[in-house]
Amino acid sequence: MNHSIYSADRSTHLKVVVVALVAGIAVAGLGITARMGAGDGYTQTARVIKADKPMMVTTTTNTAIR
Repeated sequence: MNHSIYSADRSTHLKVVVVALVAGIAVAGLGITARMGAGDGYTQTARVIKADKPMMVTTTTNTAIR
């Protein structure tokens, strides 16, 4: 067994790459499954706000004279 990555042979490097690839695919698959199974509780829906009569909003109780 090689204890240093610098003195490792080709098969050891290949094992490291394969383990990292499998772990990456597992994490990505877990993330995709968790995202798909989130349910409808967190989905956003578009709401349409229609324009109404113009109005003036103030923070004082003074009457606006036009």
